[in-house]
Amino acid sequence: MLESYEELAARALRGEAPSEACALELLEDAGVEMLPLLQAAFVPRRHHFGRGVSVQVLDNLQNGLCPEDCGYCAQSAISQAPVRSHAMKSDEEIFAGAERAARAGAARYCMAMSGRGPSLGRTRKLATLIRSLKERYPIELCLSVGIMDERHTQMLAEAGLDRLNHNLNSSESHYPRICTTHRWADRLATLEAARRHGLEVCSGLIAGMGETGRDLVEVAFKLRELGAASIPVNFLIPIEGNPLQGDGSLSPEGCLRTLCMMRLVNPSAEIRVAAGREGHLRGLQSLALYPANSLFVGDYLTTRGDPMAETLAMIEDAGFEVAEIEGTAHREASGHDRAKFQVPGTGEALLRPELTR
Repeated sequence: MLESYEELAARALRGEAPSEACALELLEDAGVEMLPLLQAAFVPRRHHFGRGVSVQVLDNLQNGLCPEDCGYCAQSAISQAPVRSHAMKSDEEIFAGAERAARAGAARYCMAMSGRGPSLGRTRKLATLIRSLKERYPIELCLSVGIMDERHTQMLAEAGLDRLNHNLNSSESHYPRICTTHRWADRLATLEAARRHGLEVCSGLIAGMGETGRDLVEVAFKLRELGAASIPVNFLIPIEGNPLQGDGSLSPEGCLRTLCMMRLVNPSAEIRVAAGREGHLRGLQSLALYPANSLFVGDYLTTRGDPMAETLAMIEDAGFEVAEIEGTAHREASGHDRAKFQVPGTGEALLRPELTR
């Protein structure tokens, strides 16, 4: 290996990334040992976040009804998956979700909406909602609504939005193999526009779509260049009816290597182990908490995840602790008692498919 595990950790503590060649070795070199690599990634994770884990829940404002042809997504126009489509939720439903999050002591209310991107009219409506939410609840807001330009991001920033999510998903060269109705450059431009208007950037990837290790490394360094505050790392869920069913390359060890590489390239970012962790990490899920300091609980946008209580038990059993709750999870009493957490059902989730290595 080009650098020792100690050098990797020390470099990350200084805020430096390994070389791209070294990052690729972390993914592909059979001589890289798993436990020393996890410890090297844990050093900057512990420095910036201690043993805390940010628990996050998504509120899906709009499901399906998307004209794009993203091969990995059950909401796309070309998917045959049985998604229950619904238009944008009412203001009252959105306010209710924010209130649940605020009462839980959540740091952030996370909202997602399907589609290519909002029209200017829809963006104005979202801006009005954001202003109202900010006036009512002392909570940060994160929004994921697709492709936008300067006018959209400026409008949302002026309304008080804190963070914008838009995943790069893969490298620029690989992207045409997973989507043709928009370009990777459109995604990058959205993030750059958000950053120029002072919004925090949340952006990540999906592993397991036929990409190479170099593609994963490219995304990791691009997110570092963007200064992404939050990086969700997803592992492709092979949903029946989607064109992309996975390339069979994902293994528990490979997923852990990807998370460690992402942490070492982006030492101070929030690294989130996101969709697909349950099926692809399997019995090694708790080890993901060494490089990652954040995870989703409950259902994802179109698939089911592990129950909240099961995930909280995993966190505690591994010697970590819940640092904060974000999204629509809520507590019935003070303290992080997993028996008292609830996640409202969205009603749109598909039955979780069986995942294979």
